[in-house]
Amino acid sequence: MILGLSIFVMLLSVLLVLLVLMHKGKGGGLSDMFGGGVTSSLGGSSVVERNLDRMTIVISVAWILSIVVLGLLINRGM
Repeated sequence: MILGLSIFVMLLSVLLVLLVLMHKGKGGGLSDMFGGGVTSSLGGSSVVERNLDRMTIVISVAWILSIVVLGLLINRGM
């Protein structure tokens, strides 16, 4: 159980990093460095940005809950 949840947390971590890097940069950060052409073509669409924001929030809440459950499982020695 702990091993499966640990792998799930790792996958969520990688997905969360990718989602954060896909956000449109305000000051020319990493998102502009790794594909400014792709983000500039999608940057005008507010629907894409809202969906990306929603996905990031859902994944981050799932990540936080997974961390809490994993901590409780490790603390109880299961």
